[in-house]
Amino acid sequence: MILARTLRDAGSFLFKMREDKRSVGLVPTMGALHRGHLSLIECCNSENAATVVSIFVNPTQFNDPKDLKNYPRNLERDISMLRESGCDMLFVPGIKTIYPRPDLRIFDFGGLERRMEGQFRPGHFNGVAQVVSRLFDIIKPDRAYFGKKDIQQLAIIRKLTAMLNSNVEIRACETLREDDGLAMSSRNVLLSAGERENAAIINRTLREAVRKKGMEVCELKQWVADVINNNPFLELEYFEIVGSSDLQPVNHWAGTEDELVACIAVRAGRIRLIDNVFFSNFASL
Repeated sequence: MILARTLRDAGSFLFKMREDKRSVGLVPTMGALHRGHLSLIECCNSENAATVVSIFVNPTQFNDPKDLKNYPRNLERDISMLRESGCDMLFVPGIKTIYPRPDLRIFDFGGLERRMEGQFRPGHFNGVAQVVSRLFDIIKPDRAYFGKKDIQQLAIIRKLTAMLNSNVEIRACETLREDDGLAMSSRNVLLSAGERENAAIINRTLREAVRKKGMEVCELKQWVADVINNNPFLELEYFEIVGSSDLQPVNHWAGTEDELVACIAVRAGRIRLIDNVFFSNFASL
């Protein structure tokens, strides 16, 4: 595995791949890797001649400086995991490599960036767009891989590629979960023992909410809020039912032809956790 820290380090490998007309897949990460990341790499390996993984904790997508400071980092462990994963090049750029000058670009995603996550993390998706567009410019991948757990981020990146007329194919990969259903996340390691045990309620509540589609949407939202907020370890930030194609909120079941997704954000102490489930996956269980 090649470890590239600068544009020059990465350039020779990428030039050779392009010269040989071999496909390159990119898995962008912020490190603190887990099995969910490895599943993205596995998918990338299966579809491309070479897999590039980037690790960069992007400051422009953090609206809370404490969250940026506390984000888990363990590069030595990440490198060890990647050597066993089939990764061909690890790109670990410094901040001056990604942002040689302040990035003043403001992206307009038609309001998508202001709903759900955007409401509670203002500016977050603009930062995501900044770093992803820079990585696409540097790596020039044929395909890029993202998890469905961050479904709003996935929608933003798809819209970004269309806005930039990019040829990068965006590939969505299934959410990996712990044995108790908690969606895998780099932030899970920051949970206390009590928070970690009770965080499993998040996915169970989502799945049960899907089965309660007979309730009015407003009643279902209140039921989810009550379940989460009655747990002393958890606090609900939002629960929304949205269409999968545009993530527009659904307030009534009638007339909704789009596949529906239940999306949630919950605070467990100081740690913020997100998850989602597609109604088609669980409604009949």
